[in-house]
Amino acid sequence: MPQHVPHPPPPSNTLGRGDPHRTASPPAAQHPPAPVPQPRRIVFLAHRDLDNPSAGGSELLVDRLADGLTRLGHQVTLLCGGPAAYRDYRVVSAGGTYGHFLRARTAFTRSIGDCDLLVEVCNGMPYFAPVWHHGPTVCLVNHVHTDVWKMRFDGPMAPAARIGRRLEQWALTGAQHRGLLVAVSPSTAHALRGIGIERDRIRVVHNGVEEPGPCAERSPEPLFVAVGRLVEYKRIDLLLRLWERVRPVTGGRLLIVGDGPERERLEQLAGPGVEFTGHVSESRKHELLCAAWLLLHPSALEGWGLVVTEAAARETPAIAFDVPGLRDSVVDGETGVLARGESSFAAAWCTLALSARRREVMGKAACDLAARYRWDRTVRQFRAVAAEAVRGWGS
Repeated sequence: MPQHVPHPPPPSNTLGRGDPHRTASPPAAQHPPAPVPQPRRIVFLAHRDLDNPSAGGSELLVDRLADGLTRLGHQVTLLCGGPAAYRDYRVVSAGGTYGHFLRARTAFTRSIGDCDLLVEVCNGMPYFAPVWHHGPTVCLVNHVHTDVWKMRFDGPMAPAARIGRRLEQWALTGAQHRGLLVAVSPSTAHALRGIGIERDRIRVVHNGVEEPGPCAERSPEPLFVAVGRLVEYKRIDLLLRLWERVRPVTGGRLLIVGDGPERERLEQLAGPGVEFTGHVSESRKHELLCAAWLLLHPSALEGWGLVVTEAAARETPAIAFDVPGLRDSVVDGETGVLARGESSFAAAWCTLALSARRREVMGKAACDLAARYRWDRTVRQFRAVAAEAVRGWGS
């Protein structure tokens, strides 16, 4: 088990006594306002570590937050399921993919013991951390899974979908009734309000993106890329259907980047010009996003759609559906296109593929927008929410 990397002591909260000649001033005027308390020990409770083969945008967000907070002097631990990799912050495995949900409390007690702030990353299946952790908590929500439950568990498994949906809603509205909730987009904040969470308990902290560095050359031939975990709600099967309509017009190749339980079925559906790359390295993903003419993102919903911003930073516009999360990361008609249906998605795909000038203009606008979202800004925003959660505990 990796050991915690020592960090420097926190800065002193001792205040100066002010101007000694102002003795006639009232006490409140003698001292500057007390600094906002910062939680020293922060624990993230999440489904996976970033090195997990099933990791995606949520795991990347947690890693960037944990790493950034560590660099700011906090002692950060990630308590997760599955394999635990060594990082600059401590990572502790609580058990297997699903068993760790039951063992999280025990693993927290044995391996961590206590903390100043516990951040529960709620991605569908909850940990109910506020029930057993008697201290400040924050719930980090990528998206509310109301419709995803129905897509993942249909037919004979429909009762499981109803149970999962109720558990998630109770965890967010009941177990989290005292703490703050962090949404990664206005769409997620809206969904939280839709299930009954008060507006004044929700804070929006956007995802960030790395400075991409020098970009590889754009492909001379039409190249279209979809990136993501191959699960039902990403709707890659729909993309493969549309490709059969688009390919005779545009030609070129369609790359499906990522892996997941749907891969075998999707490969059987794929027609000519489609390639499945599986999981790729960050450097390879960078090359593909630079080379792509368009990013295609047919997902039914997202928290934000992190790959949209990653592509935008490389001047690659996106085509997506007008659904929660993606309507936050794509500015329709400026940084990409938000389609209202399958036919409009296919039409936008063909139109942009045939117009290099429009792709260039949209790509530059997308890059300008992505420059507003950097991980250091995300970390600062989250740190402010963490301080607010600690300050408001018990009040």
